[in-house]
Amino acid sequence: MNISKFVSPEIILGMGAISQVGESALRLGANKVFLVSDEGVINAGWVEKILHYIKAAGLQYEVFSNITSNPKDNEVTEGAARYLESGCDAIISVGGGSPTDVAKAIAILVTNGGKIQDYEGVNKVHKPLPPMVAVTTTAGSGSEMTQFAIVVDRQRKLKMTIISKSLVPDIAIIDPVVLQTKSARLTAATGIDALSHSIESYISLAATPLTEIHALNAIKLISQNLRESVASQTNMEAKKNMAVASLQAALSFSNAILGATHAMVHQIDGLLDTHHGESNARVLPCVMEFNMISCPYKFKQIAIALGEDVTGLSTRAAAEKAINAVRCLIKDIGLGRGLAEVGLKEEHIPTLSRNAVKDACLITNPRDADENDIAELFYQVL
Repeated sequence: MNISKFVSPEIILGMGAISQVGESALRLGANKVFLVSDEGVINAGWVEKILHYIKAAGLQYEVFSNITSNPKDNEVTEGAARYLESGCDAIISVGGGSPTDVAKAIAILVTNGGKIQDYEGVNKVHKPLPPMVAVTTTAGSGSEMTQFAIVVDRQRKLKMTIISKSLVPDIAIIDPVVLQTKSARLTAATGIDALSHSIESYISLAATPLTEIHALNAIKLISQNLRESVASQTNMEAKKNMAVASLQAALSFSNAILGATHAMVHQIDGLLDTHHGESNARVLPCVMEFNMISCPYKFKQIAIALGEDVTGLSTRAAAEKAINAVRCLIKDIGLGRGLAEVGLKEEHIPTLSRNAVKDACLITNPRDADENDIAELFYQVL
């Protein structure tokens, strides 16, 4: 048996779990926490609730919220300066992927120095980071669980992928109640992001039996609950199941990495500032078609996890049902429009393709893909 490693934070999951945030920071030795969030989360009232628990624990705090969707390198630089000026000794992120990734990137700079571009790629963070608690407010990005941080390089107009085991938060807090304030469109987009995480990590070259179990269960939960979660903000059973699905998808992709879908989407988001989940919705089915010949048996298992009846079908026919089921799910929740509608143009494709083949996520894609292959996929998603 090959040796494999599996990284995970301490996980606090359940209704009312956000009440544990102050106690969690105390256990990590915090005295003054640097809380990273964004205006949307603040306006929804969650930061105020988190601060109540921070104050109750006797902790001092500093709030940083100058963050955009698809967070930028300059936001990280500003946040790191604020952290150092404020005398904080721990970090709490409150939000989806954007605040969590910024919090991780700030943690890198305040202990390792330099600029965030220095850490693009795999295992370039060498000094320990401040203690970190991640409170997620979405069921999709999974950043609260993973060794990934994604930040836009404004000059190059692309998303940098930073991968290091140091980036796994010490404690992840997942409270399904928080998901009730998400819009239907955000619920749909983040849910497809979780689906993309689970499918890509399941077929990844770095997949292990442990990551595969988490990925398949995430796919099953998403297929059974995402439509219902999009349809109703108050369907708590669907919200709870989507929270678990996102968690399991994140555990899988944090350890097995991803593939061509994310290598491509990182470039689209960096150029056009599109929502990551919506970009995934357009790209994922096309990449699945491209990858299917590399592992048709795994695609058959994906079809089964999606609830498809594959009795009596050949492996290839069963595999094709997985792709069709994903397309149907995406259509049902109102996503999947062509990316030309959000500004992608043919003239962008050579640069996007050139950058995508350098993305760390492509290393574990199950089918070899060169710049021409990626370019053809970009043409398909216009």
